[in-house]
Amino acid sequence: MKKAVIFIIGGIIIIVGLLIGLYFYGLGPVSSSTKSVEFVLKQGTNKLDIISELKAQNLIKSKFSGYIYIILNKNINLQAGSYELSPDMGIKKILTKINKGEIIEIKNTYNITFIEGKRLVEYASQIAKATNTTQEEVLTLLSNREYLETLINKYWFLTDAILNENIYYPLEGYLYASTYEIYKDSSINDIVTKMLDGMASALQKYESNIENSSHSVHEILTMASIVELEGASSDDRAGVAGVFYNRLKIGEELGSDVTTYYAVNKDFSQNLTNSDLKNCNNGYNTRNGCNRGKLPVGPICSPSLNSLEAAINPSNHDYLFFVSDINKKTYFTKTNAEHNAKVNELKASGLWYEYK
Repeated sequence: MKKAVIFIIGGIIIIVGLLIGLYFYGLGPVSSSTKSVEFVLKQGTNKLDIISELKAQNLIKSKFSGYIYIILNKNINLQAGSYELSPDMGIKKILTKINKGEIIEIKNTYNITFIEGKRLVEYASQIAKATNTTQEEVLTLLSNREYLETLINKYWFLTDAILNENIYYPLEGYLYASTYEIYKDSSINDIVTKMLDGMASALQKYESNIENSSHSVHEILTMASIVELEGASSDDRAGVAGVFYNRLKIGEELGSDVTTYYAVNKDFSQNLTNSDLKNCNNGYNTRNGCNRGKLPVGPICSPSLNSLEAAINPSNHDYLFFVSDINKKTYFTKTNAEHNAKVNELKASGLWYEYK
């Protein structure tokens, strides 16, 4: 009989020892990973459910250890909120953090960056992702006449010129490229308004210059968009703008490939065909005699502040051609022969720049 009692007691001691061992083992960290996880503790959640959720998110090793720890620490107060936790913390550190109410601030905003020199269709894709809509929905709104008229009434630099039926996208070139802080539940209009406000801010100090210019604000933004792409490799965008303005003065075509790319909806990774270059059935192409002596019907991308400044204050010279090398040095010439000679010189010396 004594042996049986001893055996039972010994068994109990072993079981208790195992349980104690499992308890302390379960208190340890899941892993050495310090990768943060946002753990949201809702108001009214009971302590046992909190332990279950921590285990479900692989933040603790053992629900058993968590339950026992809660029982042994009855005064622990698990406060609702969002916490930054990681698998290397273990039950004690996690519950201590929650007990102290070390909640993190949940930002209801985030930053979205629009890169200069990009087309509106690319911005529309970004706006669609940010607003949980589709690119088509964004483009549809930004082409809606009633919506556009409300914007025209709000912003001094938006005019009826954007309503021209030959323009592909009315707000092309008007959405200012920058980084914006937006709310997570922002609408398409919220984001567009921020970008138009950005353009308003960029143009503010030039408003009187634009009003006194022989060119409309729409024409200046169109020129700026061409300078943005044609002058991407240039150290003298004001000089590049001067070339294009000189061509307009003498009734010559601008001869800008980037306008043709836009006209036929190709990106710069694709080659232009002879058919593309000769296609004058649009308001954008400025090659092969198309739109001679005219700017395109509207902007072809969103220009940077440097390009806007160049279009507003171009260099005063008599050059009609330019070319830039891989070091962004720009060479200006007066005749086609001089231009071709400079191009051949750059190619021969390994300094030729190819736009990508």
